[in-house]
Parts: sequence; structure tokens; C-alpha cells
Amino acid sequence: MIKYRLECKNCSLLFDSWFSNSNEYEKLKKRKLLNCHICNSLKVEKTLMAPKLINNKSKFEEKLNLEKYKSIKKTIKNYQKFIKDNFKYVGDNFVYEARSIHYNNKKKSKAIYGNASKEDLKELHEEGINTQMIPWIKDTEN
Repeated sequence: MIKYRLECKNCSLLFDSWFSNSNEYEKLKKRKLLNCHICNSLKVEKTLMAPKLINNKSKFEEKLNLEKYKSIKKTIKNYQKFIKDNFKYVGDNFVYEARSIHYNNKKKSKAIYGNASKEDLKELHEEGINTQMIPWIKDTEN
């Protein structure tokens, strides 16, 4: 198996594709069976690719990336702890509660967090209700 980075010359889309061997790409190209999955153009060409070489530097970079991941995950966990300690969890009622707080000036409430779809958040934003979406790591994950 061989993987090529392909580019659609019509819409400039870059994508990867696997072939059984290096001649397979040429056969498919010649038979006009390679096309762009976005614009359906047959103007698909191979681009330059650099092979991934494994060396000590790669292992070092891999370890660095793992350390960055652990650091980011720790930061997210700290944010989650802060939110859980200082905000009221409203679950799937988030949109209703956010509107209630926004439109009822007399209602003084602790800040809230909960679940909402992207569409709901977009509607809240259009109504002038400020919300934020943050990544959430479940407590069951390591």
C-alpha cells in the first residue's frame, strides 16, 4: 500500500488517498477514475510528499507532544473544577435558564453551565446573550 497526497487543480482541495501500489495511481488516472470528491473534477494530481522518518528526534517530538497534551488536559481539568465550584449546573435546561437570567433583570442568579447545541448557542448570541463553549473532559477519562 502507498499513500499519496492529491490536489484538485480545479478547486485546490488537498486530500490523501491510498493505492495498492505506485502503478495503481497511474492506471486509475489514465482510466479517468480519479476525481475530486468536492467539485467532481478529473483534474487531480499527485503533490510532493515527504516520507515520515523515524529517528530519535521523532521520539523526542512525540514525547514533547505528549507533554503538551498532558499540560493542556490539566489546564482544562482546572477550568472544569473552577466552573463546578462557582457555577450552577443546569444540564439540558441551559438555553431556558440563560434566557430567564437575561430577560428577567430582577432574577439574580449564580452563573450557570450546562448543555446546549451549536444552533442554540447561535440563537442566544443573536439575542445578545453572551455564552461560551468550552471543551469538557468527562471525569471517567484518564
